[in-house]
Amino acid sequence: MGFRDRGLEIKSREQIDLMRVAGRLVGETLELLRAAVTPGATTGDLDRLAEANIRDHGGVPSFLGYGVPPFPATICSSVNDEVVHGIPGDRVLVEGDVVSIDCGAIVDGWHGDAAITVPVGDVGPEVLELMRVTEESLWRGMAAARLGGRVTDISHAVEQYVRSQGRYGILEDYTGHGIGTEMHMSPNVPNYGRAGRGPSLVEGLALAVEPMVTLGSKHTTLLDDEWTVATVDGSLSAHFEHTFTLTSDGPWVLTAVDGGASRLADMGVPFGGR
Repeated sequence: MGFRDRGLEIKSREQIDLMRVAGRLVGETLELLRAAVTPGATTGDLDRLAEANIRDHGGVPSFLGYGVPPFPATICSSVNDEVVHGIPGDRVLVEGDVVSIDCGAIVDGWHGDAAITVPVGDVGPEVLELMRVTEESLWRGMAAARLGGRVTDISHAVEQYVRSQGRYGILEDYTGHGIGTEMHMSPNVPNYGRAGRGPSLVEGLALAVEPMVTLGSKHTTLLDDEWTVATVDGSLSAHFEHTFTLTSDGPWVLTAVDGGASRLADMGVPFGGR
């Protein structure tokens, strides 16, 4: 493993392959959770399902015990106006809610990190559109990445797509990040800004890209649990995330179950995985 470009962790292809194992486990866990999101389920139910699946497949939850105060769960479950870092527990999901689920796993010392936002039963069309825009901006960001480009090429693509779709709030105080032997590493990956800035995109750099978008203000507040981030105006939010890397062939989405092959093909973007 080499280190260059202001302390970035640059992985070998063999190490990226190990990250793919962790990433696939995260992706498969999130698909289990997506199917489990129904009216009457609790966020604690989702957390227990996630922890069991990760451990049953040789992984360790990344989030459990992370940070100060130590995060007390395997997933972040953020409901409605909660954008990120919600703590699962006894909250019962009801028809019309929307829940963001962020999940991380470690396998053999390597991290994967991804998030989805899921409607609970039927939700309004404006909420479905918010989710669509947020997820599409994630893919637009990854598709904009090229070897030799810069980190903010991703940021610019995310912002430009969201802005083109309507009046949404894009969180600025929370960003994507580098990932590898630790969950959060340099560089930060903002969801807004000019292209052509930041560290170079090189083979072996792995990034977690995670747009967080609201139906109202971009401003947030930290709740009393010292983890949950909520919108100040009570507006609903969406959050999608993938861990990805670049190869000489194109992007490889390490936390997508199929590596991102089908979605990238739909966008006309070469697939860089195997």
